[in-house]
Amino acid sequence: MRKLSISSSPHHHIRRDTGQVMRMVCYACIPGILANIWFFGFGILIQLALAIATALITEGLILELRKKRTERILKDYSAVLTAVLLAISIPPLAPWWVIVIGTFFSIAVVKQLYGGLGFNMFNPAMAGYVLLLVSFPVAMTSWLPPQSIAEQSYSFYDAVHTVFTGFTTTGFSIEQLKVGYDGITMATPLDHVKTSLLQGYTVSEAQQHLILDGAFGKGWTWVALAYLAGGLFLIKTKVINWHIPGSMLFGALILSLLFYMVDPDQFASPVFHLFNGSLILGAFFIATDPVSASTTNKGRLIFGFAIGVWIIVIRNWGGYPDAVAFAVLIMNMAVPLIDYYTQPRTYGHKKTAGKSS
Repeated sequence: MRKLSISSSPHHHIRRDTGQVMRMVCYACIPGILANIWFFGFGILIQLALAIATALITEGLILELRKKRTERILKDYSAVLTAVLLAISIPPLAPWWVIVIGTFFSIAVVKQLYGGLGFNMFNPAMAGYVLLLVSFPVAMTSWLPPQSIAEQSYSFYDAVHTVFTGFTTTGFSIEQLKVGYDGITMATPLDHVKTSLLQGYTVSEAQQHLILDGAFGKGWTWVALAYLAGGLFLIKTKVINWHIPGSMLFGALILSLLFYMVDPDQFASPVFHLFNGSLILGAFFIATDPVSASTTNKGRLIFGFAIGVWIIVIRNWGGYPDAVAFAVLIMNMAVPLIDYYTQPRTYGHKKTAGKSS
């Protein structure tokens, strides 16, 4: 007679163990990582290496202190996935200590302090990202322009040198690398439009900038499309279901469309919001975290839709140009309440004489 095995979340309805699921999500990130390298250089590879090494060392040491089965738990790849998601969310040439601090916090505090995989309330990668964004805003906003419009290009060795010293092998600083060939310091499309609106420009005027082709950010749109391809692969292989990404994108698009219809001079179009920033990455790879997301299909629809709404609200009126991390963490706090009210009825439940039994 087989013994009944009780385990904590994440629970999957497919015949894959946690390690297989986490690895497939990592593999699905590869198109986006390659697109990032093509448009923004090799810095992301350095961040990935530092993040994965920090995550594995941190988790291994904590598991040893807790006297857990270190090898078995490390092989579930959850620490690696957290490291990957954090590494692809920060600027490619951020100083080495930024990704080390963020990854350590994600693993040691957000994940292991709560008891490990299945017990953490918040998405570890996004909690680590918010810590870095609030603590080190200059380093976390040092995004480079696409290499096609950058005044200075850099090699793999330059990327390594810059991450560890702040300068390329030829002596260029990150600030100098941020300059486009028009001599103007570049910013992300979201940041540029937000700043332009504060300066009194309209959205259409802001979108005439070198870094934008109308509503499409140069380089950023292709990176978003690459992550979309990876996300659709995860849905097709049933690693994730469509409820969270579908409702999250719908929530963001419907609210941004309403604002755009009211005042197109002050609110960007849904296309702009979709293909700039980390909306698509967040919808398929971050909000779908099986531990910190809602566990019912109805709850996932509410959870995803609310994240999409929060993203547009914060992008328009918040202090930061992108808002995926903040929106995900806000809704992580609401998950217990959402699950409480969306749990399906127990098998055999029936109503009699106007009362449930």
